Amino acid sequence: MITWFRNLAKSWVAKVLFVLLILSFGIWGIEDVVRNFWRETAVVRMNGAEIEVPQAQMAARRELQRLQRQLGPTFEPDAAVREAIARQAIETLIQENAQRIEAQRLGLSTPDDQVAAYVRGIPSFQMGGQFSRSILDQFLRQNDMTEGQFLQLVRDDLQRMQLVGAVRAGAAAPGSLAQALFEWERERRVAQVAELTLLDAPEPEPPTEAQLERFHANNPDLFSTPELREVFLGVLSAETLLDQVEVSEEELRAAFEARRGQFETAERRTLQQALLPTQEAAQRIAEAWRQGADFAAIEREAQAAGGSAVALGAVARADLPVPELAAAAFDTPQGGVSAPVQTAFGWHVLRVESIAPGTTVTLEQVSDRLRQEIALEKAADLAFDRANRVEDALAGGASLAEAGQRFGMQVTPLTLDAEGRDAEGAPVPLPVPAAGRAETLRAIFTAQLGNAPRLQELRQADAFVAVELRGVIPPALKPFASIEPEVRLAFINDAKRRTQEERAAALLAAVRGGQTLEEAARAAGIASDRLGPFGRRPEPGTPGLTVPPELLGPLFAATLNEATMVPTRDGFAVAQLLEIVKPDAGAEAEALTNARRNAQAQAAEDLEAQFAAALRARADPRISPTLMQQVVP
Repeated sequence: MITWFRNLAKSWVAKVLFVLLILSFGIWGIEDVVRNFWRETAVVRMNGAEIEVPQAQMAARRELQRLQRQLGPTFEPDAAVREAIARQAIETLIQENAQRIEAQRLGLSTPDDQVAAYVRGIPSFQMGGQFSRSILDQFLRQNDMTEGQFLQLVRDDLQRMQLVGAVRAGAAAPGSLAQALFEWERERRVAQVAELTLLDAPEPEPPTEAQLERFHANNPDLFSTPELREVFLGVLSAETLLDQVEVSEEELRAAFEARRGQFETAERRTLQQALLPTQEAAQRIAEAWRQGADFAAIEREAQAAGGSAVALGAVARADLPVPELAAAAFDTPQGGVSAPVQTAFGWHVLRVESIAPGTTVTLEQVSDRLRQEIALEKAADLAFDRANRVEDALAGGASLAEAGQRFGMQVTPLTLDAEGRDAEGAPVPLPVPAAGRAETLRAIFTAQLGNAPRLQELRQADAFVAVELRGVIPPALKPFASIEPEVRLAFINDAKRRTQEERAAALLAAVRGGQTLEEAARAAGIASDRLGPFGRRPEPGTPGLTVPPELLGPLFAATLNEATMVPTRDGFAVAQLLEIVKPDAGAEAEALTNARRNAQAQAAEDLEAQFAAALRARADPRISPTLMQQVVP
């Protein structure tokens, strides 16, 4: 038997089998590499660079976070907005890569020490006039970035400043353009204006019952109920599953130790600091401080020695980035002055003005609050786990009620309009967090009758919702008898508006027939005023310049003595252009200088935009539509 195996091992069949076995083990060891060998991973390919999906996803998330911080908690991006954010992030990455490629082609470089100096000089990373490492770390955490990623962004930005600075330096705006901008900006106009507001309109004849009923029937959009929707709303959230989780004493104690910093405050010390270039100067300052010199005297002496003195305010030990400095500050008693401490910035002398002791708590003091927090976290994890199972159940044909019963999802029948009100106009309580109310209403009013419910995550709240549309109640005209006072008021306002419109049109016709607006208004018993000179953007509240904003555009587009009529927020306005006041360059030299500066800046921006477009065209980016969907945040 052994001889047979030896002979078999020498045959070509056995050798092929051994090769296949070795290859299979090798491929098994590098499975991810082999599996992704033919798979596209770059969302953008361009000449000289590639943008991978993770990089694009991170850029899109940062852009979304930036907008959310800028626009506040009411910002609720829908699918279209999120796609636009992803495309904007991709375009930014394309432009950055195109500029980096151009910088490499031109041999531009940014040394590490220049990058470090630039970062240390950013004012928002400084405390007491000195760079704070803790502030930088906090910034990196808030923006979900590593230090290397941030420094690369700074390096790219410095290179971009070199490139763009050279391009913008070549921009020049012709003097005729600056003169035209100056004349456009500083031109003033004078007009005769007559305003016909609804408050000044004569009272119409009291309407008859038949007129009111006809007005009611002819304006159903004013007097109809809104569309109502009958739905089953399923909600899966931490709050709905809170009664299904328990928190053990071991979990409570472990969480307390891990989160002790949330319940306790660190000791804070109010510090004054003198920074000197030499040890001798620092020792003189320390001695003067110990002898009772006030801070103003210390400031003068420090400046005379080539240093400075600043009040650092109340700081915790973690706020001081240099360990030696932190030790000196927190080892010195209240009212005391530290010995001189040397750092990379020079010699420091610290005086402790006051000490605010830290606070400590026991587990018993915070156990209820902490137990609630842990329970909500566990319930949120449970909600995410249940969400996958609910999705599978709904996809398998289960009704919303069945899925809710099986997985603990709260299912509530609702009848409401797009504003979240019932048929009587009262607000309908929704079983979702307040931050997710608007998003839930959108989900209800985008659901299609007959479609199976689909679970979706509320992006503004930690919850999942599913909508099963049961029926649509279309708008219906409210009975006249139930809203007669509302119809009467709308009829009277409409009659006043029509009256004022007719009077305004008659004024306009009279001016176009040869009268001045002042004459026509006087003959009609309507007040008119000569207003101006005013500019295209008059300062609000300027006496004598209360031109209705709706008139500004038509008046600056009108020719001399031309009349115009516009509807306004309060009624109607008629105006006749009386004068065009050209600006005097000699009397407004500063405004002309500003116009030249603006023209120059605009020319530089145009040149920069053309340069950026040329770089993009040269890079020839190709965006993968398939992978682009993975970038949407």
